[in-house]
Amino acid sequence: MSSSPPETETYEVTLSRDEQWVVHHVLSNRLDEALDAQDTPPEWVLEVLEAIETEENTERLTGHQADHVYDALAAYVDREETPDRDIDPGSAVLDRLENALEARA
Repeated sequence: MSSSPPETETYEVTLSRDEQWVVHHVLSNRLDEALDAQDTPPEWVLEVLEAIETEENTERLTGHQADHVYDALAAYVDREETPDRDIDPGSAVLDRLENALEARA
C-alpha cells in the first residue's frame, strides 16, 4: 500500500456477517492487548469497532482507518495459528479494502 489517504476521505466497505466477525475479532484482540499493557488503545480501533457494532453490513472508514484495518487483518490472516474458518472472510476483506484504497489513485 502506498501513502496514506487524506483523513477526511472515506470509503464504504460492505462486509458479510462472517467478515464483520473476523474484523471485530482482530480489533478486539488489538484492544485487549493495549489494555493488558495498560496502554490507551488506538483511537482508530475504537472507532472501527463502534462502526462494526452499530452499522448494517456497510462500514464507512477513513483512509487512515482503512489502512490500519488492512495492516492488522493482513497480519492476522498470515499467522500460522489463524483458524482456517477466518482465512477466507479475512482475505475477502483485504481484497475489498485494497480495491477501495487503490481506487483513490
